[in-house]
Amino acid sequence: MHSGCPSGLIGGWNLTVRTHQQDSQRIVMHTIRSMAAPRYKTLVDALASDIRTGRLAAGVRLPTHRALAAREGIAVVTATRVYAELETMGLVSREQGRGTFVRDIAVPAGHGIDQQVVATDAVDLNFNYPSLPGQADLLRQALREVATSGDIDSLLHYQPHRGRPQDRASIARHLRRRGITTDADQVLIVNGAQHGLAITVMAALNAGDVVAVDALTYPGFKVLAHALHLDLAPIPATADGPDLDALEKLCATRPVRAIYTMPTLHNPLGWVMPATDRTRLIEIARQHGSLIIEDASYAYLVEDPPPPLAATAPDITVYVSGLSKSVATGLRVGFVVAPPSAVPSLERAIRATIWNTPALTTSIACRWLEDGTVDRLEEQKRDDAKARQALARQELAGLPLISHPSSYFTWLPLPDDARADRLTATLARQHISVSTAEPFTTTIHTPQAIRLALGSTDMDSLRSTLRTVRRVAVEDACA
Repeated sequence: MHSGCPSGLIGGWNLTVRTHQQDSQRIVMHTIRSMAAPRYKTLVDALASDIRTGRLAAGVRLPTHRALAAREGIAVVTATRVYAELETMGLVSREQGRGTFVRDIAVPAGHGIDQQVVATDAVDLNFNYPSLPGQADLLRQALREVATSGDIDSLLHYQPHRGRPQDRASIARHLRRRGITTDADQVLIVNGAQHGLAITVMAALNAGDVVAVDALTYPGFKVLAHALHLDLAPIPATADGPDLDALEKLCATRPVRAIYTMPTLHNPLGWVMPATDRTRLIEIARQHGSLIIEDASYAYLVEDPPPPLAATAPDITVYVSGLSKSVATGLRVGFVVAPPSAVPSLERAIRATIWNTPALTTSIACRWLEDGTVDRLEEQKRDDAKARQALARQELAGLPLISHPSSYFTWLPLPDDARADRLTATLARQHISVSTAEPFTTTIHTPQAIRLALGSTDMDSLRSTLRTVRRVAVEDACA
């Protein structure tokens, strides 16, 4: 039997968190009142110092903008600016309808793609790098075969920027099994799916372009958008995918240059868009002249999904995927399928970034595509992911998990008064690394939730770790 709150409360996740004691609030008021001749920067510096030294504890609710302005004799707009700067510094977080809270700064903000290397004694539920027994032996055998092949000398030279024709043909044959019939001339080999996304936005978009994205989306695309100064416009979610009414309204009111989407196994929510929704998304894109960027990194985990967007609308879709998730994260081989008119600009972006994907890894990857190794590994990892999801459902029973039955991650929304950064910090002290919603969020306000990656540890360790996650989450909610 699980410990914590009464079972009836846990089952509905209807848990409340007590507010911090009144003395913490008095510290806030004392800190603010004690500043002589308060000015914008002085106030920011003082509050930042109190947060960093612990005088303002993690989770403390700060005064409202209006209350801060009244107590300090400043304009409300100035108080808003104070909190905005503290938020930019990663010291506070704002929540719609609840207020501004002191962040727990004991762990990197949000984790996600910017997380530091996980300690060797920590269990990593933040990143997925699923591996199966025997994969190391497969690599040894592949290296021996490459070493005795007749064209090994060619691997020491520069390759065509988008890959050798025979390798692109191997990938094109592989993609047919995913429902995409394409010519090898439309395939570009890249250094993993993240690189594929990078060259796509470099080739197709300019600074300031509006890109429609899910309100919760892949952190790697957010990083690219920030680096290239793209304007991300968030689309709310439904149970099966993006809210297409909201997308249509956005496209009618703003110049949406591209739509970034993960229709088959969304990261982090695990949805698979129905065929009818895919058809409508394509219609919206065509009507408004928007490019579709289809990220299919986790699509291999879904059996018999609807056709990819690139299969239905190849003329307006750039399809990006790779073998890092399905084979091995260290095998940085990805592929992009693009309309013929887009290939030259994508090829230039490859030349500008890496010149060409390393020939050795590409050769190994294509051997595995041809001899059925990739197909076997993908089938085994689908079974592995299903087993891990079943285990998560068992160990986190009663909590409102959101996931696909064969995905390597699950999303756990927290009760209204819970604090994801506090929970993450508590788990970090127990040598468990998880991610909050922050790296995935494209809206102003970040939901209180954590994402659990299930594919980076053995099953026994995963079981015990999930039990700890459940215990800590319930204790935090009942505190």
